[in-house]
Amino acid sequence: MATEPATTDEAFRAPAAFEEEARREGVHGVGPWRLGVRRLRRNRVALFFGFLFVLLVLVCVAAPIWSKQVAHTGPNENHLTDRIVVDGEEKDVVALDGVPIGPTWQGEFFLGADKNGRDVMVRLLYGGRNSLVIGITAALMTTVLSIILGLLAGFLRGRTDTAIRGLLDVMWSFPVVILGVALGVALALGGLQLGPINISGDSLLITIFVIGLVYIPYMARPVRGQVLSLREKEFVEAARAQGASPLRVMFGEVLPNLASTVLVFFTLLIANAILLEAALSFLGAGVRPPNPSWGTMIDEGVDRIATAPHLTIVPGLMLVITVLSLNVFGDGVRDALDPRAKVRLEH
Repeated sequence: MATEPATTDEAFRAPAAFEEEARREGVHGVGPWRLGVRRLRRNRVALFFGFLFVLLVLVCVAAPIWSKQVAHTGPNENHLTDRIVVDGEEKDVVALDGVPIGPTWQGEFFLGADKNGRDVMVRLLYGGRNSLVIGITAALMTTVLSIILGLLAGFLRGRTDTAIRGLLDVMWSFPVVILGVALGVALALGGLQLGPINISGDSLLITIFVIGLVYIPYMARPVRGQVLSLREKEFVEAARAQGASPLRVMFGEVLPNLASTVLVFFTLLIANAILLEAALSFLGAGVRPPNPSWGTMIDEGVDRIATAPHLTIVPGLMLVITVLSLNVFGDGVRDALDPRAKVRLEH
């Protein structure tokens, strides 16, 4: 089940608070970002998991190399009637009883085959590419829209705040999985029409749009709360006194002070987006077969979990490692930028 980012109980501190903490640590004249980097460098656990995530990304990016140079097959090529030599013994890729071959630990079918005779390792890498692209792009979409809505609602207030807050409350009232399944199924059947742009129902863009949309309230509401606090600060009053327009104040003065909050939320949103994509794909409302993703691979392997457990264990393990790496690294970034902040994941 996908997790939902919790709102902040305490806003990230102003630069003056960072300067006070820098004095306590005996580091004078150091800005909040440099101080945060120093803290993060001391958190070896977070750095290790951040490196692990980067390594997973690089491995998935190298999927075409493994497919062409090592496995000699594509992610959707069937080998139902093929035979392969393993340790000097010739074996069926898929046996007569329908059970696929398990891991061979050699170039071809390194992690075995699925029920259609497709190379699991190749599909795992290509599925990882799809899952990561969906997660990162959806998190970016959520971040951009949340910043815009949070800035408008928190800074302008009045009717604008009432309208935006009402919309966010309606979306907030639905669990992300239920709302994601409803939107995913509806858009998968009819596609998505955005002016002259027509997106087919089996496109990855549909899944990106759905995930990016359902997580907006979980970031826009904390951003709005912090904007409400920042709009009363002295630097905002000074900008107004100098004749700055509301848009210039919002994007030139308030937005830079949201950078640390946005960075932390963006990291955690990627993990949640990847997890939600897997949940939606498992339920048939995400990535559409034969396109691989970790969620679709888990779904396809469930009915063979007794005879071919590698079909479920391998993509499930990759999903756990990826989400765990992002969550631990995101927690490290949060602690580095503000140890007293309470941005976290609630299960």
